[in-house]
Amino acid sequence: MAGRAAEPEVIWARPERTGRGPRPAYTRADIAAAAVRIADAEGLDAVSMRRVAAELGCGTMSLYNYVPRKEDLYELMVDVAGGEHELWEPSGDWRADMLRAAHQTRALMHRHPWLPRLMSPVYGFSPNALRYLEHCLACLDPLPEPYGTKLELIAMLNGIVTTYVTNELATAERTRSLPWTPEQENAARIAYLGGRIATGAYPRMAAAFAEDAGPIDLEAVFERALGRMLDGFAPRP
Repeated sequence: MAGRAAEPEVIWARPERTGRGPRPAYTRADIAAAAVRIADAEGLDAVSMRRVAAELGCGTMSLYNYVPRKEDLYELMVDVAGGEHELWEPSGDWRADMLRAAHQTRALMHRHPWLPRLMSPVYGFSPNALRYLEHCLACLDPLPEPYGTKLELIAMLNGIVTTYVTNELATAERTRSLPWTPEQENAARIAYLGGRIATGAYPRMAAAFAEDAGPIDLEAVFERALGRMLDGFAPRP
C-alpha cells in the first residue's frame, strides 16, 4: 500500500532546531554556504547532499536533520545569493533605481552562474528575497500604480535580466568548448549569411543588414530592453 503523500512544507517555517538535545553541529547557513561554494566552483550539477556533507565533514544522512530535501537546499542557496543584493536609500527616481537593481542582479548572476537555473517564483519568498522585494517596492513609491502592477514590473525586470544572463553564460560556455576563436566562427557565419542573403530570397533581411551590418552592441541591446520595458510602466501624460 502506497504511503501517504508528503505534506507541502516551507523550509523557512520549519524551526532550525527544536531547543531539545545537544546544540546542532551546523546551521542552515553553514550548509547553504558549502553548497554555494561547490556550485560556484563546479556548477549546480555538482551539488548533492553527499557532496555538501563531504564539504562539511559530516555524514550525508545527518544533513537531512537540517535540510529535508534537495529542493530545500536549492532554496537556501538562492537566499544566500540574494543576501548579496545591496540596498540603498531610494533616490526618488524609480526608473533609475530599477535600472540600478537590474545591473546589480546581472552582476550577481555572473558571480553565481548557477543562479539563473534556480530563478523561480517558488523561491521568491525567502528572507533575503522578501528584503529585496520590499526594497524594490520602496524604490517604486513614486510610481502611481497599484502594488500588483509594481510587483509585475519587478518580475518582468528580473525576467529580462535572467534571460539575458542565461544567454551570456551559454555563449561563454559554448565558446570555451570550440576549437577556434569566436572571431573565426563569427566570420564564417557572416560569410555564409551574406551568401544566403545575396540570393535575393530574403529581401527584408537584406534591407535590415543594409541599414546596420553590425557588429551588434550587446550592452546597448540590454539597456534598450530594460528601458523599453520600463517605458511601458511610466505614467501617461
